[in-house]
Amino acid sequence: MFEVFGFYKFKKLTALKKNKILLQDFLVKKNIRGTVIIANEGVNATISGKPLDLKVAIAKIKKILDFKKFDSENFSKSKFQPFHKVKVKIKKEVVPMGLTLSSKNKKNNHIDPKKWNKLISNKETLVLDSRKPFEYEVGTFKKSVNPDVVNFREFPKYLNKLDKKKPIAMFCTGGIRCEKASVFLEKKGFKNVFQLKGGILNYLKNVKQNESLWSGECFVFDNRISVKHGLITGTYSICSGCRKPVSPKDKKSNKYEEGVSCTNCHDNLTEVQKGRFRMRQKQITLAKKSGSKHIFQKEFK
Repeated sequence: MFEVFGFYKFKKLTALKKNKILLQDFLVKKNIRGTVIIANEGVNATISGKPLDLKVAIAKIKKILDFKKFDSENFSKSKFQPFHKVKVKIKKEVVPMGLTLSSKNKKNNHIDPKKWNKLISNKETLVLDSRKPFEYEVGTFKKSVNPDVVNFREFPKYLNKLDKKKPIAMFCTGGIRCEKASVFLEKKGFKNVFQLKGGILNYLKNVKQNESLWSGECFVFDNRISVKHGLITGTYSICSGCRKPVSPKDKKSNKYEEGVSCTNCHDNLTEVQKGRFRMRQKQITLAKKSGSKHIFQKEFK
């Protein structure tokens, strides 16, 4: 069993190149995989490993980046290692929005998951899903709206059109996108801006399914693809042709072919591309039968 740990922290960081090397070397040594993004404004990451190794890695990350606790964190479990390798990246922003966020301008507008239902049940509240359209289609809160923005840098254009008088309840996977969006709105004069503490993952972990206002599953950026209530691995897989999530219902379509295409991309792929994807899928199938590993198989241990 593997543990998956998602976290972020807004804090001014320096010596990014040096810290990248320190983090990369240590995480590889401890066989921790995942993605860590560091920028001058802070860190955003999801990593996975065996429980004891992960515990040591978390302590080391805090030591290298010089802070005591994260702004937000989420633990979950996976029967398989959900990442192929570890990547530590240096970016201009931990979330690309053209807005630098510091601990000084972060607002205390986080709503606990157990109080979230009351807020979004208010008829006056605009429930805003700040994720990408394909994430929204996998699952979302009832009565939520999605701005249909593919690139998060375009998100401010949508936010500028909102009614300043209306309460806004924003949410995303782990909370970090909402941190930036809420500060942007408050700088524009919005007074009633709220965000789900710890994001969707925190809600699914702490709110019972029979009390939940969540519909569907939650897309995650690792090989689990989606999670359900209790952060149990979901039913979605990923299309090898377009990298979009595929539901069990989608797989019943004659346009779906495992490892090749789905309803989203079947008509846009050339026969040459499909042939190449079929060859790759054949290699994956042969690897599984022989008990060996293939980099593109989901359960990469």
